Amino acid sequence: MEKPGFLWEPDEAFISNSNLKAFADHIGKSLLPYEHFHRWSFAKPKEFWSAVWDFANIIGEKGDGVLSRPEDGCMQGTSWFPYAKLNFAENLLRGDEKRIAIVEGDENGEYRCMSMGELRRLVAQVQTGLRSLGINRGDRVAGIVTNRIEGLAALLATASLGAVWTSCSPDFGPQGIVDRIGQVKPKVIIATLDYQYNEKTFDMGAPISTVCDSIDGLSTLVTIGNSSGLSNVNDFKIITWEELCDNDSSSPEFIRVSFKSPLYILYSSGTTGLPKAIVHSVGGTLIQHLKEHKFHCDIKPGDVMFWYTNTAWMMYHWLVSGLASEATIFLYDGAPVLKNEPGMLWRYAEGLRITHFGLSPKYLEVLMKQTYPVNLKHDLPQLRSVLSAGAPVSPEQFHWVYENIKQDMMFSSISGGTEIIGCFVMGSPVHPVRAGEISCKALGMAVDVLDDRGASVIHQKGDLVCTQPFPSMPITFWGEDGEKRYKNTYFVDRPGIWTHGDLAEQTNHGSIIIYGRVDGTLKPGGVRIGTAEIYRVIDQIPEIQDSIVFGLPNNGDEEIVLCVVTKDRNLDIDTAKSMRYKIRSNASPRHVPHRIYCVNEIPYTLNGKKVEGAVKSTVLGKSIKNHASIINPECLAEYSILLGREFK
Repeated sequence: MEKPGFLWEPDEAFISNSNLKAFADHIGKSLLPYEHFHRWSFAKPKEFWSAVWDFANIIGEKGDGVLSRPEDGCMQGTSWFPYAKLNFAENLLRGDEKRIAIVEGDENGEYRCMSMGELRRLVAQVQTGLRSLGINRGDRVAGIVTNRIEGLAALLATASLGAVWTSCSPDFGPQGIVDRIGQVKPKVIIATLDYQYNEKTFDMGAPISTVCDSIDGLSTLVTIGNSSGLSNVNDFKIITWEELCDNDSSSPEFIRVSFKSPLYILYSSGTTGLPKAIVHSVGGTLIQHLKEHKFHCDIKPGDVMFWYTNTAWMMYHWLVSGLASEATIFLYDGAPVLKNEPGMLWRYAEGLRITHFGLSPKYLEVLMKQTYPVNLKHDLPQLRSVLSAGAPVSPEQFHWVYENIKQDMMFSSISGGTEIIGCFVMGSPVHPVRAGEISCKALGMAVDVLDDRGASVIHQKGDLVCTQPFPSMPITFWGEDGEKRYKNTYFVDRPGIWTHGDLAEQTNHGSIIIYGRVDGTLKPGGVRIGTAEIYRVIDQIPEIQDSIVFGLPNNGDEEIVLCVVTKDRNLDIDTAKSMRYKIRSNASPRHVPHRIYCVNEIPYTLNGKKVEGAVKSTVLGKSIKNHASIINPECLAEYSILLGREFK
């Protein structure tokens, strides 16, 4: 029976059979109440993280120490497992060689499977090929690749050598790619030369040539696929993927490195400047993902994981780590919704018996507006969890998931970021699901919400913070003054405390509500309002296809501006009045926009996030430093003349 306020609640069998319960039994501690268990996990970090290593059977040498903090107690200088030796790829390429490790699918509905034994052999061949190109420990290898097996094999081969992997999706465009991987000067680039998206074929030959000619120190380009537009201006070698793998290697060698050795370089969205190149460690990434997968997502050997993502988003790296829990991972290359097949991803979920399905609120919004009844069109008895990341999930979307996808399963909104390659708040197999709320604080993460005084607050909006160190904190930002830029980004507001940049609220039952980024927070009358509160209302209006909200200064105060895309590209006075009424009734009078404009398009980052800051800067006549981070920057021209237009 569903309790009042609960959309789903785990029964005793679900809890008893969970990895989280097994972990609590393993360490001899009571799992419930969870708040006590969570408090122990960050109050006793040495005990907790050492137990995670043991329970997850991390392959490697743990060493004697777990945690070493600098004398000043600063989070930034914390060292985890200082004597450990391990290899990331070795931990992912584990388990029975006959089990299916990877399934790869595309827009045509075609897929191929690869066993763990086949994946190991492919990784061994790529490793030998990279070695022949001079790749050693610490060198950077960049992938401009789609979400297919070749890119994953290249990532694992790079990690097996103790080298550093960084990747971009081909659709970023030449400048967007150079702004990212150009910072870290890779020795080798592995690039997809042609791909299909939304039933259209794209030739990447000329863009890849432009990128490679702009990268200092590049020695070799490895090409996947065919192109007529590829050229070579600078002095670097070009070989094909087949030539890279043309050897008899059958078993990869794993170079074990220290826990804090670099593994990945990920990039911030970069809409306010050059993207930050964030360096993540081998051990921190592995142990954080194992904790999240096993304990919070309840992933077990034989499960099938999927997340709709590209190779640039953090969730790609998060999905890849599912191999360490001996799950099968599904890689999808293509658009999530096709013109004649809006349920393509669910067709795969049904056919492949996916147990954990990852998506975004934007994708949910599309399904809702298309009134696509997943549960009526697809049989999903194996589905145990749907997860969402990238933006806040509205209460209405929570309800829609349970009404239209599946009732008996765990829906988890999760939140963290590229900066920590993981999550601060998540779901869990022991928590009920409440609409609009993230179920719990992640284990090992000392998460809190602080007001402007630095006091912890409940049922009040404040800054999401983490008050104790955790293993997946970045090593540094790549480049000059990396340590200083890292410190100024997360520790300048509250010395010694990680301030994440999210506006949040914690409830008296331990859940968290995320309202959006602090830099996008609205402050009419000095009251902090998250843009998600307005989007929640607007998204329920059938006439509105998309929207964006931002604030403009007005005589020492701030007024809210709302821009909407309508079906007929027109907005009448009555619809505008109705929108204001609904916002006033469902949010508050302070949420009501002063101006409402009808626009043709909403700008998004390459990772699918609305760029409120770029719109505000454009309206105010300020320059946008990095158009390459926006997937449709041409639409900003409309916003540059917004204030001269009539509003409703």
